[in-house]
Formats: sequence, C-alpha cells, structure tokens
Amino acid sequence: MNLKGLNIPLMDFFVRVFQENVYLVGGTIRDYILYSEIKEKRDIDLVVIGHTYEEIEKKLRKHGKTNTVGKSFAVVKFSKDGMTIDISIPRKDVKKDSNSHGHKNFLIEYGPHIKLEEDLKRRDFTCNSIAMRLKDHEIVDPFAGMRAIEEKRIVMTGPETFMDDPLRILRAARFASVHRFFIDEDIYIRAKDVKLDELSKERITEELFRLLLESEKPSIGLTEYFKLAVLEKLFPPLYPLTLTIQDAIFHPEKDEYGHHTVWFHTLLTLDIAKILSVKFDLDEERALALLLGVLFHDVGKPVTTKWEYKRGRMTVTSMFHDSRGVEITDEFLTDFKIETRKNFPLKQTVLNLVKYHHRIYDLFRNREDIGFRAISRLVKDLEDQDLLLLLLDFADRQSREPNPMDVRDIDDICKWYLQKKEEYKINQETIQPIIMGRDLLKLGIPPGVQMGVYLKELYERQLDGEFDTKEEGLKVFEMIREKQ
Repeated sequence: MNLKGLNIPLMDFFVRVFQENVYLVGGTIRDYILYSEIKEKRDIDLVVIGHTYEEIEKKLRKHGKTNTVGKSFAVVKFSKDGMTIDISIPRKDVKKDSNSHGHKNFLIEYGPHIKLEEDLKRRDFTCNSIAMRLKDHEIVDPFAGMRAIEEKRIVMTGPETFMDDPLRILRAARFASVHRFFIDEDIYIRAKDVKLDELSKERITEELFRLLLESEKPSIGLTEYFKLAVLEKLFPPLYPLTLTIQDAIFHPEKDEYGHHTVWFHTLLTLDIAKILSVKFDLDEERALALLLGVLFHDVGKPVTTKWEYKRGRMTVTSMFHDSRGVEITDEFLTDFKIETRKNFPLKQTVLNLVKYHHRIYDLFRNREDIGFRAISRLVKDLEDQDLLLLLLDFADRQSREPNPMDVRDIDDICKWYLQKKEEYKINQETIQPIIMGRDLLKLGIPPGVQMGVYLKELYERQLDGEFDTKEEGLKVFEMIREKQ
C-alpha cells in the first residue's frame, strides 16, 4: 500500500540526509489512515536503518541541534526550524528478569544489525507496528496492522511479549475509547493474570488523564477498565460503584442489562460532562478537573447506601455520600500524588467538586430564601471554579433524562444560579477581603491572634452582605470592637 498524501515536517530534509534508510513509524501512520490527517500534537517518530547511533547523530548535528539524552533507548532528539523529532535506530528489548513485568526490566539492544521488522515486533499493537519509507511512501506491515485498522481491532503484535509492559492493558482501553476500536478477545484473557501493581502511579495517572482528555466518550475506556480488571486492581475506590444500586425512581437510568448502578450513572454523567467541557471551551486543566470530579462525585455511595422506608415505600438512600466521598477521593489523589497540573490546583478543585456537587441544586430548591450570602459563599468555597460545579451538577441531573446525551443547553436551575450571581455582581474579585491587616494596623490593632479574629469576623460579615466598601467595613469593625 502507498500513502502518498502522508507528509511530515522536514520530510525532504530527512530523505536527503538518509535516502531510502529512513522510515516513519507508529501512531502517526495509524492516525493518518483513520482520519486522513496528522493530529497537531502528534509526536513524530522516525527509524533509520543501516546506521549506528553515532553516525546518525553526526549527520544530524550538521543541520540542527541534537540531544543524546535518550541514547540508552537508541533515540536522538533532533531540533530544527522550531521542531523536535525523535530519530532512533532499530532496537529490541531483552528482559533482565523473566519473573518481572515492569517496564524497567529490560535491556535495550540496538544497532544496524537489527532489522526493521524486529523493531516493529517489539511494539504493543499491530496498528502501531507499521512503518512507511519516507523516500517513496512504501508501507512495511509485517503484522497485518493495516487490516487491524480497517477492521477497527486492537490486536497484540507479539503475544509472547505483550505482557512485558503491563501499561499496554491501559493503553488498549484508551485506544478503544479514543478510536472506537474493539479489543481482541485474547487481550481480555491475558489481562486477568497480568500484574498491574508493578506500574508506577505516574504512568497510571497519565494514562487515565489521556483517556479522559482525548476520548469524546470516556465511558468506553472506563468500561474497558472494568472488563480488563484494571478498575478492580488499580482503582479500588471506583470498583464498588459497579456493585452499588441506586433508587430506580430517582435514578431511572440503567445499563443494557437493566441494572441501576452507581457505575452506569457515573459513566453516563462523565460523557455528558465531556460534551459540556467542549461546549464551554474549558482549557485542559479545568476539563480534567471536571471529569475527575464527575468520576469521583458518587464514590462515597458504596459505604453509605442502604434501604429506608420513606414516602410510603422502601427507598435506596445514600445520606452524606458527598462528605464520605471527599475523604475517599482525598486518599486516592494523595496516594497517586495528584496535586497540581501546570500550576492549576487540580486536587483541591476535584475535592471541592465532590464535596459540593449538590450545592447548586440545593440552593435552587430553597431559592425563595437564597440571597447574596449563599451565592457568595459558594463562589468562595469553589475558589472561583463554580462554573465547573455548575456543569457537574447539570450533567448529574441530565443523566436521568430520557435522552441524556441530547445536550443542547444548560437547564433552568443553572440559568437561575448564573442570573443570581450576575444580579449580586459576585465574582472572585468582589469577594476578596475588603478589610486587610494593614487597615487595622492604622487603627492601632497590633499583629497577632486578636487581629486574625477580627479579620475573620469581618470577612464573614462581608460575605453575609453587611458591607461592600472599605468605609462601611471599618464602621462595622468599630461596632465589633465596641461590643467587646
């Protein structure tokens, strides 16, 4: 097969330097076959045959910057014209310990003596084990990867070595979700016995994050986590959701077998939230916080769910599942060392979403008694991320609708909240403390515990709407001091 339309940056340059010995490999080819384009953030990987590592680096350094930090993996990072591309020579992995399956349990053997087909064989799936010669676009496909792409199947390239890196199980789930591929039955069979506990927390979370961010329908990948035993082995707080039922009246949504589980509700809510993250143009960090918040918002239900006789019938209830959910989520995020992402407070935002995920609906139910105080406190508690809470709250309700994926606009509850927030002119700036320590210093209040007490009470009164200017705030302070 010939892919004449597939062109990459600096293509003519690499052909000029390496002639017929340079090949494009991996996901770039797969994505082009699937989508007739190369994704903007797609890493481009090249393999050069018939050369030693030193020969490749020497040829490239004449034309740009080379970085040999990846020499142990036979990779040269080459930078030219503002782009960085990985160039490697064929390699194969040799296990150091036959009883260990960690990704660090390998010696990398590389050199011009290793054939291109051997390099392709070490890759995870046949859809990634394809190479294209840059000079004439000819395809090298020794493992029928093109057919697997056409059939939308995820097939192991080398069954005998597939489990050498357990992360491939998670990657299979992500590929199924992102590309809507079907996982080969043999992978399910092997996944039951694979040891996932050797994977680092960082590799696990990065795969989870990529699944949530890259898939249009993350529920597909998470369903594969369930089927591949990943959920049970790596995400123990989430697994009990699959066995916990919800009240069929309040939660009519059910899976294909008729089960009203918290897990199915969570997956449905997650897909709705993904639609909303696109509609509201959330950046990557906020989209991830929203999706993680949805994933964990009902994680407290397995430990709080019980039957109660209410409203004339037996009802499934989960009292205080939000507060218990915060504890469980906090423990999980701490264990996986999830704190910030690009300076965004990811962990705290997720915890806030789990803690307050019913707050907007609760405010609406009591809207006759809701004023400035309640709205301003919510904005403060969410640390200016109340839009994410609004989207989670809406997605949670939308999942119960007859056509939950038909998301055209937010509902009247959300619109009421936004209207109230605008009416009261509440935002992160307007709820900043008006009275500061320096203001009390001028009135003779020294730094210390008492000043802190004064500032806390003043801020509480500000959020209660007692004042909105410094002059008014100082008058309130004098009243406080006179009463003491």
